[in-house]
Amino acid sequence: MSSVHQKSSGVGAEVGRLSRDAVGALPGSSKIHRRGSHPGIRVAMREIIQSDTRTGAAREKNPKIVVYDTSGPYTDESAEIDLQLGLPALRADWIERRGDTRHREAESPEAACSRPGIGFPMRRNRRQARSGRNVTQMHYARRGIITDEMEYVAIRENLNLQELYDTEAYRVLL
Repeated sequence: MSSVHQKSSGVGAEVGRLSRDAVGALPGSSKIHRRGSHPGIRVAMREIIQSDTRTGAAREKNPKIVVYDTSGPYTDESAEIDLQLGLPALRADWIERRGDTRHREAESPEAACSRPGIGFPMRRNRRQARSGRNVTQMHYARRGIITDEMEYVAIRENLNLQELYDTEAYRVLL
């Protein structure tokens, strides 16, 4: 997907300016994604380029460092940000597939906004557990169910430790 959202019509100049200012790459690094067991699980990571280390008159190359990227779509150069639409609902399909929640009635966009004249047209309907269901991650874990959220966190937290062990420059540090 090349864009996060399409621009909404009627966006005020102030909000439009903020939307443009909110996007940009970070210097010395690039955004990458680690995939999970299906295409819907993509964990954003940041690959950071390190400068060389001076060792006397010589220079020693340093490997790239991969860390979890918490910046969301805002540092993705291909993302199109619209602050009125908000962030994409990354977990919506994961939750829907489990079938143990239902949509609640939506509030009016104006009710959730503290600035008159600026509404949030893409306000999402809240969800709640179906009758007799428990929808916490702890509940799933105790039943041996590995959810997409758990897989996402495992990918995020592991940071592919095996890759570090396989890289000579890091193996000496571990």
